[in-house]
Amino acid sequence: MAKVLYVEDDASLSFVTRDQLEKRGYEVVFCDNGKTAYEVFKTSIFDLCIFDVMLPEIDGFELAKKIRLENTQIPILFLTARSMQEDKLEGLKLGGDDYMTKPFNMEELSLKIEIFLKRKDVRKEINDFYFIGSYKLDVREQKLSFGKSVKQLTLKETKLLSLLSQKENTIIKRENILLNLWGKNDYFLGRSLDVFISRLRKYLKEDENIYIENIRGVGFKLNVSN
Repeated sequence: MAKVLYVEDDASLSFVTRDQLEKRGYEVVFCDNGKTAYEVFKTSIFDLCIFDVMLPEIDGFELAKKIRLENTQIPILFLTARSMQEDKLEGLKLGGDDYMTKPFNMEELSLKIEIFLKRKDVRKEINDFYFIGSYKLDVREQKLSFGKSVKQLTLKETKLLSLLSQKENTIIKRENILLNLWGKNDYFLGRSLDVFISRLRKYLKEDENIYIENIRGVGFKLNVSN
């Protein structure tokens, strides 16, 4: 049974969401503020986190930042108000993996959770390792190495970089990346993808022979020259 840390200060919404998730077989640990949630996280093992952005004590963004210092791999899903699209990009920059706007559909939330839990088993990748120029990507451990320097990646960063590595020096359509990583293709997910691409470029900047190229209107290509 997957264990979910769910943090929401709206009593009515949280009651319905917890009930629906538990009926779907998840173990839900609920908190109504960020401070309590952080303390609970440090004393338990979870498979996934769902955070409202606007929380008392510690907001969802600050909570995610604290948790990323403890665990870089656990999926974090943000819940945002429909009128606060800027929250989405901010959450992704802080290490979040995805977001949903309120009011949300329970079927969609359940589907996103299932996708994240399946992707935690990175052993199903085609390869366990990819060599990208002077870098080594360890898919199973979600680590990117450059000499003695090792960068711990999030699950989604690992999935994206391994996808690009599978098609090195080949264009991958934007829509195919979005469907592979998020399960659907829309404008705001496209913005999210751009955030992740920007992160990967920073991680790979030590090797001048590597560049993730944006093919405008088409997709991305991981260029690796000898």
